[in-house]
Parts: sequence; C-alpha cells; structure tokens
Amino acid sequence: MSLLNRVKSLPQGFIWGGATAAYQVEGSTKVAGKGKTMWDDYLKAQGRFSPDPASDFYNRYPEDLALSKKYGLNSIRVSIAWTRIFPNGTEQEPNQEGVAYYHRLFKECLDQGIEPYVSLHHFDSPQTLFEDGDWLNRKNSDYFVAYAEFCFKEFTEVKNWFTINELISLAYSQYIQGNFPPNHHFDVTSGIQAQHNELVAHARVVNLYKKLGLPGRIGLIHVIQPIYPIDDAPENIHAAKLQDAFMNKFLLDGTFLGYYSDDTMESINEILRLNDAHLEIEDGDLDILAEAAPQNDFFGMNYYQNQFIKAYKGESTNSFNGTGDKGTSSFKFKGVGEAVKKEGVPTTDWDWNIYPEGLYDSLKRVAADYPNCKTIYITENGLGLKEDQPAENEILADDKRIDYIDQHIEAILRARDEGVDVQGYFVWSLQDQFSWANGYNKRYGLFFIDFATQKRYIKKSALWFKELADTMK
Repeated sequence: MSLLNRVKSLPQGFIWGGATAAYQVEGSTKVAGKGKTMWDDYLKAQGRFSPDPASDFYNRYPEDLALSKKYGLNSIRVSIAWTRIFPNGTEQEPNQEGVAYYHRLFKECLDQGIEPYVSLHHFDSPQTLFEDGDWLNRKNSDYFVAYAEFCFKEFTEVKNWFTINELISLAYSQYIQGNFPPNHHFDVTSGIQAQHNELVAHARVVNLYKKLGLPGRIGLIHVIQPIYPIDDAPENIHAAKLQDAFMNKFLLDGTFLGYYSDDTMESINEILRLNDAHLEIEDGDLDILAEAAPQNDFFGMNYYQNQFIKAYKGESTNSFNGTGDKGTSSFKFKGVGEAVKKEGVPTTDWDWNIYPEGLYDSLKRVAADYPNCKTIYITENGLGLKEDQPAENEILADDKRIDYIDQHIEAILRARDEGVDVQGYFVWSLQDQFSWANGYNKRYGLFFIDFATQKRYIKKSALWFKELADTMK
C-alpha cells in the first residue's frame, strides 16, 4: 500500500538528501588528534549530555551511507570538524589523521552514489578561538579563511560547499537566547556584531573560492524564520518588521545585495538604540560583501518554523524549552516584540510552530527580493519527536514526521511551480543524533538509533522517502 498522501512525485533530477553535522553525529571527539570545540568543556562542566558517542558516524558512516542509498537518498549534508583538521584552529600543519578520515568519508559517499554537500562550520568553533572571542574577534576570520582554503585545495572530490551553517542561530543562541556557550542573554551588541562578522568571513571565503578558479559551487546556509504580526494592529506590524530585520533581512541583504538596505538599517538601528547596543562596520567590509553577493552559486535555506509577534516594551526575558516540556518557552525582546502562539497553528513538544505556509512564503520572498540568489536547496527541515525504541524487527511508526515533511514538500513544489528555482531537499536529519542544548531525547532521524548499542532501526518515514525517490526513476 502506498504511503504517499499530498505529494505524489518529485521532479526529475531533484536532490533528495539527508542532513547531518559533524559534532552531532561523529562522536569520537577525543581520537585521532582532534582538538576541542567550544562545546567539549562546556558540556562536561554542565554534566547533562555528552557528545560521545553521538551516532558514532565517525566509525559507522559506511552503514549510514548504505542505508541512505537503500532508502532512496541521492545526497547527504555533512560538515567538516575544523578541529579534526586544525586542532587549535590556527596550526600551519594539518592533522593528517583528520584529513584522511574525510577523504575516506567522501570516497564512501561517492562510491555509494551519494553526493556530499559539505559545510565548513556548523556551530563548532575551536575552543582556543572561542576563548579568544569566537566570531567577535575579527582575527579569527583570518584563521577560518585559511582553514577553508586548505579544505578547498585538499578535498578536490567535493564539488558543493557551504561556508557557515545558520549564522543567525549561532549568534542568537550564544548572545540573545543564551542556550549556547557563552550563554549571554540579550547581549544585543554581540548578537548583531557576530552576524556581521560571520557574514564578512563567508564573503571572504566565497571571493577566495572564485579566485582559485575551482570547478565546484559554493554558498551558505541561513535558517529563515518568517515573522508575522499576530494581528493588523500597527504596533504589532512594526514589531514584526523589527524582528524580521534582526532574524532574516539583515543577513539576506548582506548575502545577496552585498549591502544593508536603508530599510533594514532603519530597523536594526532602532533595535540597537532601544537596547543601548551598537554595530561596527569596518572600512572595506561592504566592499567584501559586494564582491561576494553575485558569486554565491546556491543558497541553502533551513526552515523549521515561523514566529507570530506582538509589540513588547518591557525588559527582555526568555525561557528556552530544551526538554520537550510543551508550553515552557517564552521570548520577549525589549522594544522589539514578544513571540506569541496563534490559535489553530499546531506546535511541537518544543513549542515550535508547524506552519508549512511559512516555507512557501520564504521561498517566494527570497526569489522576489534577491535576484542574486540563484538555485535554492532546502538544506534542513524536519520534525523532532520523542520516540520509544522499537522492537527488534519493528518499523517505527512516525506518521507525524511523514505528515510534517509531506506538507513542507508540497509547499516547496508549489513555490517551484510558480518559478522559484528550488532544486532539492535535505531532511533533518538522516539519523537520530545529538541535538545541542536538547541532548538526545529530541529525535529527528529517518533511522532510529539506540545510542547505547548504536543499532539502527528503520522508521516509516524512511519507507516514505524511498517511495518518493522511486518516482524520479
């Protein structure tokens, strides 16, 4: 019996992949010369979660890639752990054991007919650079560019590169929401400065890649979280405009316009003023952005949820739901807005809105507002669930996940039919994995992992993925 519901087929040649990130899947954080990231000591001191063994992808990647092929995937998103290559982030000589590992991984991908799409940075700055200011220290961007150049020249088998994953999520989680180290809350100066500095670092790497004349493609990944006013009240419309500038428009402008529009900076400057914050744009920064803007070959858009916003004038405060205890999250940003729920819009146990219309709106917006944006890939989208371990040969029924993905694929294909150049989809995530501030109870994978034994179990969503993949043959 067919599992297909809304979406009956995929376009020919569609990229149909699974997404991972090095620190969330590899484990083996202390082997083969790997250096510490910003997470290692932090997680140990916190005592809640360990990144080892995660999904043990460091050792079990052949098994996961074989499963990927069996269930119809033709692509995978992986990231290179910077500290496997340069353990302190700054070395002149690379760690050859780390280099050899990624050569083995990429070879296995290609041998299985799985095209690797590779990110250089996915929330895992080297500990030494983190202690020296992370992205707030402009010197660290020099080290990032050097690391990128090494990877481009070394891993010639990779033809699809992303520089940095989710620039806003890193800055927001570190300095606004406070659930990533160094756990600052509403440090607005750092939150906006980190975004800008990351964006300049991205642009420098794109410009370098093009100067090297390499045969592949390069881009970056933004998570887009469309912001809607909760109603038509003027103050709520304005609040949504401010929140959108901070979460989306500032980075989209810098990436694809090569400058920050007057409209965007009006909103950003209002946020800065209301929070006694400032942004420093150095001489030459905008030249770097302008050079890179038309040179991004593709855009990775991550999408999980939208926000509904109403005006808020009080002091900033928030509560992060990292446990799946539904209804425990809150977010109030001084002078900007308060996140609220809308009747009729379902939410996950982690209080994330389930709103596929937001993905359609985001695709249409980027295509309309940013002509320099060429091909778009949805590089992450998926549903985190609490799931019990299945019986020995049981297929885990995750119908909620299938329904969620189905609705979002339908939104993607509708935008595509209306002319948006979206050419692929990577589900988050390929397999269950370590989920940062959420630990291990938030499962996203097509494949269930018993983290104690590392046994893989098939979920119903993997069967659904395979059935849709077969429509491209």
